Amino acid sequence: QVQLVESGGGLVQAGGSLRLSCAASGSILSFTMSWFRQAPGKQRELVASITSSGRADYRDSVKGRFTISRDNAKNTVALQMNSLKPEDTGTYYCFRTNALGSSWGQGTQVTVSS
Repeated sequence: QVQLVESGGGLVQAGGSLRLSCAASGSILSFTMSWFRQAPGKQRELVASITSSGRADYRDSVKGRFTISRDNAKNTVALQMNSLKPEDTGTYYCFRTNALGSSWGQGTQVTVSS
């Protein structure tokens, strides 16, 4: 069972930036890696994903502001978040999946003040 450990969450003012990191206890080479978020009272939603071949996708509301990247040699995935808005506030979760199963991180809190 792979563990996903997140870091980089915190409190930031609107317009600021944060960089989230997800460190896996095992290889991520053959996995699609994703970031989800969940605001209070809202459904969990996909923010960004990156396939094993490096193709990235984003939900429309973060396009041009967020960048997902992966470092297979370090077994890490990052989410660079720029021009943050209050509506970006929520708990951010790292997610790893392939045909055999999936894993979730514990979640890290991101709060954007107006």
